[in-house]
Amino acid sequence: MSLISKINTYYHTLRYLKPIQVYYRGLLKVNQYISKGTDIEKLQYFTPFDLILKESIPYNISNNKDEFLFLNLKKDFQGNIDWDYLDYGRLWTYNLNYFEYLDQKIDYSKEEGERLINDFIDKLSINKIGFEPYPISLRSINWIKFFVRGKINNDKYNRVLYYQLKLLTKKLEYHLLGNHLLENAFALLFGAYYFNDIYFYRIAKKILIDELDEQVLKDGGHFELSPMYHSIILFRLLDSYNLISNNNLFNSELKPLIKEKCELMIAWLNAICFSNSDLPLLNDSAFNIAPNLERINTYAKVLGLDINKNTTLKESGYRKFLNDKYEIILDIGKIGPDYQPGHSHADTFNFLLNVNNRPVIIDTGISTYEVNQTRFYERSTSAHNTVVVDNKNSSQVWAGHRVAKRNSVKIIIDDINNIKASHDGYKSKGVNH
Repeated sequence: MSLISKINTYYHTLRYLKPIQVYYRGLLKVNQYISKGTDIEKLQYFTPFDLILKESIPYNISNNKDEFLFLNLKKDFQGNIDWDYLDYGRLWTYNLNYFEYLDQKIDYSKEEGERLINDFIDKLSINKIGFEPYPISLRSINWIKFFVRGKINNDKYNRVLYYQLKLLTKKLEYHLLGNHLLENAFALLFGAYYFNDIYFYRIAKKILIDELDEQVLKDGGHFELSPMYHSIILFRLLDSYNLISNNNLFNSELKPLIKEKCELMIAWLNAICFSNSDLPLLNDSAFNIAPNLERINTYAKVLGLDINKNTTLKESGYRKFLNDKYEIILDIGKIGPDYQPGHSHADTFNFLLNVNNRPVIIDTGISTYEVNQTRFYERSTSAHNTVVVDNKNSSQVWAGHRVAKRNSVKIIIDDINNIKASHDGYKSKGVNH
């Protein structure tokens, strides 16, 4: 790529960023944003509140002692867990640090969970990846759920948990925004309830009010337009509603907002999934990562939420047509959101087709976030069921999570039985699709 092409690519990528993203990216560059900081032993925390939580959805993962299986890749550490293990890529290491295996499908002993937590704590000083804000967020929630379920009130654990949450308040992912910032807020909400901590609560409350209003579209879809991430965020919202509904703290003032967004997102998930409950693999989506539709609906019913509300697919850019035999889902939306298109693909006018409840025309989905040829292909137009012109992508996806030039979509006809649209992603080739 020539220097001019590189400048052009960076320009069309960076021009969409919000000022707050640029500011926080600057902090990252000068290392003020990622320091571990405080001495854990000197931290003072509030006595944990005796939380009540209804049973949540278990994770679809596997862990047996020091053997871990994520992303179809297995590693046995044989008694010496490397929490910064990178041979399988950064996403695998993130999963190792999430501690979701504390709540996996099979029976998991409290003693085994505590053994892994102790090992993690013993290696705090040499753990780098685990102290990035996203793994801190997910791990904090999973630890709290584990402590509540196992009735564990351990000063060492509480002190390290509080330390991580305090650290998170200094590492909020405003450089990314999107689902990452929401996960930060969910973690601080759980931390606020666990420690009855008003400081954590105020930060979580502000982010949740602002971000849920923007990130949950009018039709109920999550604005990153990935059904998988939609399900993950919805799962987190359901856990948050569980937390708020069953524990009388902070006047339960976020309960109406969380309830409204839960039911709207449930309606969208029911609308976008196929009749056989399969999640459509649109944008960054894969099977067996997020809870499936059946588990989401079952959990929501247990929490007393309405799972029968309807929505019409519109703002998320997806449409679905079906009759007794055929079922088609198509994408006529734009790359989005403008300032965080990291989970978007060059897939405009992509479609998936089921016949008699069986997949016939399918999508590749995703298998990696590593910056490699597989990732480039899975985000490319040629990996999707739409037109490719001159071997080019309809939008300029690059690196692992970047988009530079984006096409624009014009809706011509959009009614109950008919959709007609065009996009200008190949205008440089003199083609209007």
